Amino acid sequence: MQHVLDRLPLGARVAVIRLRSLGDCVLTTPALLLLKQHRPDLEIAVVVEDRFRRVFEQSPHVQRTLPANIGALRAFRPRLVLNFHGGTRSQWMTGLSMARIRAGFAHHAANWLYSDKIPSAQRILGEERIVHTAEHMASAMFYLGVPKKEIPRACLFAPVIQRRESYAVIHPMASAADKAWPAERFLAIAKRLKGLTPVFLGGPGEDMAAFQEFECLAGQPLGDVFTLMQSASLFIGNDSGPAHMAAAFGVPAAVLFGPSDPRIWAPWRTRSAVVHSPAGMADISLDRMWEAVESLGARQ
Repeated sequence: MQHVLDRLPLGARVAVIRLRSLGDCVLTTPALLLLKQHRPDLEIAVVVEDRFRRVFEQSPHVQRTLPANIGALRAFRPRLVLNFHGGTRSQWMTGLSMARIRAGFAHHAANWLYSDKIPSAQRILGEERIVHTAEHMASAMFYLGVPKKEIPRACLFAPVIQRRESYAVIHPMASAADKAWPAERFLAIAKRLKGLTPVFLGGPGEDMAAFQEFECLAGQPLGDVFTLMQSASLFIGNDSGPAHMAAAFGVPAAVLFGPSDPRIWAPWRTRSAVVHSPAGMADISLDRMWEAVESLGARQ
């Protein structure tokens, strides 16, 4: 069988649709690296919402980022469109892209819009277990024609700025209340750290008042957060996008999980300690989390 990538001429344009979600965007980057390593001649663009564009900027594996609209996608004139997002909007964008090859996972609801339907990651990888999100994305590249190999760490790029002191980034926020550990326990962890200055991280509009006795950064541009993260000695936080950012820079990460499955969302390819409580985040005790932090060498 001739693989999809074998059907692309030299210098062909490829558009990958990954509209949103910080963690999903970060975990798409290993697949893009695999694609670019196999076909360095391809011109790769990522269709992404503006707030997450920085994930793919400055990457040698991505030549363009495109706004999330059909006009920009059509103007790019891709030979291949690969839908990694999977929602209704991205499926219709794929179908209306005018690309000769339109690929997406077979489980997508409107897979009839695709010229090439990608089977499950388990089938591609020859596994029966639940696979990580990074493996799921990378499996599509293997199906399209990239030779199977070890899936790399996520790739983010930012200038290095040295701070005078070693520090731990603590991210106490989450996208939903049931994914957030109580604020007072994060404060207790920060007070126990020895040799590391706690830096609390929050997103735009998030209330950081509970953590004001420590350095707090909230609503910073994503590039500035990358710079902060890559020089950190430790990451502590809820299951969220910043945990995947930390993993992309190889920062040891202690991450709390409530209802989410860490087999799918754990930090990818970095030293990590996962504390999981399906019954709810409030059931994770301070001592249990501190043991996880200590296992990563918090006492420096």
